[in-house]
Amino acid sequence: MNHTKYLYSKDKTKHCKLYFIIVAIFTGQLFHAQAKESEFIFTCQPYLQQVSGTEATIMWATNKDAVSWVEIAPNDTLHFYAAERPQFFDTNFGRKKIGKLHKIRITGLTPATSYRYRIFSKEITHKEHQDIRYGRTIANDVYKGKPYIFSTTVPSKNKIHFAVVNDIHENTERYSSLFHAIDSASLDFMILNGDMVNKMDSAQQMYKSFINTSSQLYAKTIPFFMVRGNHETRGNYSEEYANLFPSPTGQPYYSFSRGPVYFIVLDGGEDKPDSDIEYNGLADFDKYRDEEAIWLKQIINSNEYRKASVHIVLIHVPPTGDTWHGSLEVQSKFIPILNNAGIDLMLSGHIHRHAYYSPDKTLCKFPLLINSNRHILDITVDNMYIDINMINEQGLSEKQFKFDVK
Repeated sequence: MNHTKYLYSKDKTKHCKLYFIIVAIFTGQLFHAQAKESEFIFTCQPYLQQVSGTEATIMWATNKDAVSWVEIAPNDTLHFYAAERPQFFDTNFGRKKIGKLHKIRITGLTPATSYRYRIFSKEITHKEHQDIRYGRTIANDVYKGKPYIFSTTVPSKNKIHFAVVNDIHENTERYSSLFHAIDSASLDFMILNGDMVNKMDSAQQMYKSFINTSSQLYAKTIPFFMVRGNHETRGNYSEEYANLFPSPTGQPYYSFSRGPVYFIVLDGGEDKPDSDIEYNGLADFDKYRDEEAIWLKQIINSNEYRKASVHIVLIHVPPTGDTWHGSLEVQSKFIPILNNAGIDLMLSGHIHRHAYYSPDKTLCKFPLLINSNRHILDITVDNMYIDINMINEQGLSEKQFKFDVK
């Protein structure tokens, strides 16, 4: 017998078996990856926007096109399955929207009332004229789990509690630490005062950078109000800003009332001249700020503004501290209007360090408080005072401020 031939044949058989095992493993992994990729899932967990006494907007996203809706129920002792629950769809001119980002506006709510809710998305597998085909429907679990809960605002509330962070720049660990540093049990809402990201590259990046973290921490239950920073003006996805963060004006600048406070949210735009090479010939912020100033004049002359006891301005780029173009534009276009509007406080970020300017130290005839990127401002406001506790990531209070209301 030829032992050499036998050994060669035996080795060849082993190599063949090994080859087929490797192919099988690789093929199995490939099929698993493809199956996983094709699975219909939520890519962004729900977050609350524009909650008022009678309305609320609930946002989330899926990895594939879908028709989506929300079911709501009173926050009573009955199980969510006790009855058919009202459904609210994302619609446009009478048609249900198909897409990956889902924005459901719920109307007809009762002020000062707590509601449970459940989100649904039904996959669209084919869309051609009237030929619409559906896949799976996914929803948050209310059988073994609990429905999400939110509350409408209390119009007559004489004291509010909110917190402010800014310049997180996608550092979700720091964001979480700052939020956990405060007592959030009585929190009415959060203010995200700009530069939560480095730039807006894609929907997935936005979800991963801070929106999903917001949802996990609080935003399923407590809304946040977004203030656009200069970094949110950058990136291929920046034009979708208003879709991710809807406002009453449809613009990044808007206003809202909570308790005794009237808030003005301003957008300082970019910090460099429009002609700067960084903007690739696409910036037109000077004209944009002109239009915003016209809107601002209308706001401070409104009845709602005049009736409010307290007036707070939120803007990412402060109107002092440097001579960059963005700050100078805010100084020349917004501050003259605000100086005659009885402003009690302006809150800013941008410079990544704490600074405070009393009314006699700047062009502003009101206090200007600039928050760092390593602190959270824990704020309570009533008809007489604005109390602010500046807390670090370790939960230690470093500074406190108390402002009299004008």
